[in-house]
Amino acid sequence: MSMTSMATTALARANRAAVDKATAALAAVSAKEFSSSAMPAEVVLDAAVSDANKLEKKHFEIPEPLMMGPGPSNPYPRANDAMSKALLGHMHAPMFPLMDEIQTGLKYVLQTENEATFGLSASGGAAMDAAVSNLLEPGEKAVVSVSGIWGERFTEKCLRHGAEVVQIRKEAGLTPSFEEIEKVLEEEKPAVLFLCHGESSSGTKQKLDGVGELCHKHGTLLVVDTVCTLVGEPFFTDAWNIDLVYSGAQKCIGCPPGLSPMTYSARAMEKVMSRKSKPDIFSFDVTEVGRQWGFNGDKRPYHHTPPINIMFAMREALQIVSEEGLENSWNRHLNAHYQLWEGLDKLGLKPFVKNPEDRLATVNCIEIPEGLDAGKLIANAYDKFNLEISGGLGGTAGKVFRIGLMGYNCTPRNVESVVTAFEDGLKQQKFL
Repeated sequence: MSMTSMATTALARANRAAVDKATAALAAVSAKEFSSSAMPAEVVLDAAVSDANKLEKKHFEIPEPLMMGPGPSNPYPRANDAMSKALLGHMHAPMFPLMDEIQTGLKYVLQTENEATFGLSASGGAAMDAAVSNLLEPGEKAVVSVSGIWGERFTEKCLRHGAEVVQIRKEAGLTPSFEEIEKVLEEEKPAVLFLCHGESSSGTKQKLDGVGELCHKHGTLLVVDTVCTLVGEPFFTDAWNIDLVYSGAQKCIGCPPGLSPMTYSARAMEKVMSRKSKPDIFSFDVTEVGRQWGFNGDKRPYHHTPPINIMFAMREALQIVSEEGLENSWNRHLNAHYQLWEGLDKLGLKPFVKNPEDRLATVNCIEIPEGLDAGKLIANAYDKFNLEISGGLGGTAGKVFRIGLMGYNCTPRNVESVVTAFEDGLKQQKFL
């Protein structure tokens, strides 16, 4: 070996020894710093910590009533159990097949082949916002059917987005006729018509046959709220030519709230894609959400973190609906509706919606008899029977009781419990 090679080798050994010595020293320091016997570090505080709102160490008690109001309803136990599955990362590979199965199940319950079908990571009320923000640009016109709180709410959201609103106003308990809808569409030529399939504040069901074709004739997109009807009342998105449908998870579907079904027709998506400006709520922009759900582009990029455990529950609830079959589900809800009114009629109670064809099967509104203390009857049902009966909402507050027959709760036994609670409450107040 040459003198040069020997010198190079010696230098390399010296360098390696120096590195090893430094590494050992650093390891010793690190071990000392992070050993259990080392003095722990303390955060330097600029202010004193207040314990005013510190939670006490105790078990949080949650009541489990039979929820027979207008919603939420008690979810299917299988859906509840599904939420206990190990958490998935929302961009992990197994997540996308789960989303695909949810889409398939939603297409079934919505009776549609729309590609833009998905679950919005929010409540049904937020899905209403998504409908408005995607389909309406400032200055465009919407015709809104108002026969309860949800038409009023849709109106408010349209106005906040800068749209013009023309209302078809009906008293609570009534719905607009086909002829009334036709007249206003011919006069106004709106961009959007909003109808609430099930107005849960007044117990009415809107007839939809032929309205979709009428809207298309006038260049109008039809938006329908199905929050309290989907799976509980017959509904056909494609056959009825409806352009945008939204719903809720926590009623007839039998899932906890948090993932709201939505579907956009090809016409609705064409309107979204041709907007002059982007929808003003990024989280609800269907073109952005659609990428993550796989119907807008080839890739599935990150948009937001969805309620993953609720998605497990939604998948299970949709499985249950598929096992039962939509026709059977619709018949079950209708039979429960008839059973309820047979029992209430014997107690002398009357329906708020006078026309039987306009009555919802899923949310039933009952006139409060004159002189009856409604609050006392509602409290008695809860305290004595662990059963929820609700009062009115908006314009029906103080005028009606509301009974929900939806999803898992829609059974003959539960209907009997409701009638029993009413009978007991009426007897307490000497109405029987």
